[in-house]
Amino acid sequence: MNQQKKVLLINTHLSYPNWSEGTLNASFHQIAKTYFEENNYEILETKVEDGYDADEEVEKHLQADIIILQTPVNWFSAPWIYKKYIDDVFNSGGRSQKFLADDGRTREDPSRQYGTGGNLQGKKFMISATWNAPAAAFDNPNQILFQGRSTADFFIHITSNYRFCGVEILPDYNCFDIYKDGDIAKDLENYPVHLEQIFNI
Repeated sequence: MNQQKKVLLINTHLSYPNWSEGTLNASFHQIAKTYFEENNYEILETKVEDGYDADEEVEKHLQADIIILQTPVNWFSAPWIYKKYIDDVFNSGGRSQKFLADDGRTREDPSRQYGTGGNLQGKKFMISATWNAPAAAFDNPNQILFQGRSTADFFIHITSNYRFCGVEILPDYNCFDIYKDGDIAKDLENYPVHLEQIFNI
């Protein structure tokens, strides 16, 4: 009998009363949860703002086949609580060598590259993000701010943590321009389509 697959859903929204309450990110989180439940995955969940135990988070990562980060983009990054989460969890996973044995390099084999010592091969990681920025700000060298960079380029400081540990990085999903001209309803509706396309469940 095949073992039931598991997905870890991490919501790292940080609430700011009367400005950013987290409803939109909670909606994307719930859509992902429903999608994977309907496809017979066991759901593991973490809402970073509610607190966590780093060692328990390590175990969740070890159990999960898929890890999805749901995040707003606050001042061009995930909220600060996510950086603390990563430091706490990946330090624990590093010290115990559950996430990685080393950085991949050896004196005996100079061809071994930095970032190839991970132990989490076979797992997949994806980011779902909400933005004030419009989609037009990306992938266009004429745009002053990002200068042609993609959202994947933008998120490399997050995805590199997982790639460093051997996890496969999958295409991100983005809800753009949420305060002005975005189509939030359409982005919510299309999220399961994106999940279906990249996970082929």
